[in-house]
Amino acid sequence: MSLERALELAAAAEGVAYPNPTVGAVLVADGQAVAEGVTEPYGGRHGEVVALDAAGVHARGATLYVTMEPCGHHGRTPPCVDAIVAAGVARVVAGCLDPNPEAAGGLDLLRAAGVDASVDDRLEARRQNEGWRTWTSLGRPFVTYKVAATLDGRVTVPGARWVTGEASRRRVHELRAVSDAVAVGMGTVAADAPRLDARDVPVARQPRRLAFGRGPLPAASDLELRSGGLGEELSALAAEGVQSLLLEGGPTLATAFLEAGLVDKLLVFVAPTLSGGGPRLLGDLTSPLQLLHLTSSRVGDDVLLEAYLREP
Repeated sequence: MSLERALELAAAAEGVAYPNPTVGAVLVADGQAVAEGVTEPYGGRHGEVVALDAAGVHARGATLYVTMEPCGHHGRTPPCVDAIVAAGVARVVAGCLDPNPEAAGGLDLLRAAGVDASVDDRLEARRQNEGWRTWTSLGRPFVTYKVAATLDGRVTVPGARWVTGEASRRRVHELRAVSDAVAVGMGTVAADAPRLDARDVPVARQPRRLAFGRGPLPAASDLELRSGGLGEELSALAAEGVQSLLLEGGPTLATAFLEAGLVDKLLVFVAPTLSGGGPRLLGDLTSPLQLLHLTSSRVGDDVLLEAYLREP
């Protein structure tokens, strides 16, 4: 149960450590939690060190449950591995490995120091920092394709402005609020002149608003034009610190991203409507794509389908 508690701590503090990952930690001795910790705002202590400092002498001989493998390198803070060994922790259980090539290997360093260290690989742990994990390991943003569709797979409804209901539209604004960038294609720019900002929801910072395509953008548009190849543009965005990209483009742009293997997660808001015609959810793909970890949930009168194109 202590790893579950560490995951709860990290989830409650989502985004606090941005652009660093958020890590939760719990120290257990004699079957009782003796201290908890979560990563502090950027430049502060990692979750493991917060818990160790709170535990003091009670950390010696204890088990540390942590949502991600403790770091083994010196960045803005000293290695968490060194602090764990110095505190006399006997056992470490991590919810997932660290994908950062510079910081990975912490569990191996702990084992070399005589600590019983293991990984209890959890999808929930990997999902908590999925944007950062892709950014640091693949050198591009984590890309989520979001689309609203009818039950017959169409993205428009004749005579209606919206496909889905108000609750789904609010959820989209919440997604924008936690994304580093939001993007559409030039077809959507021409048809809808979208703003792509997060409105009427809490937002720490507005996302960058992008348009992929040849352009030119309309004179009144506030979007950034990205006219290079998709992979090239994603690499450039990553170098500029963009860890997550919410793709809201139409079927043409979405199909291009999928064909290039550049979509990580799919969010389909399905309305209880049969359109009977109009543009489809996607264009033709050269081959089928297998989806992973498919889940469904109600959002107002709509159903949200969520799935991954690769392991987070």
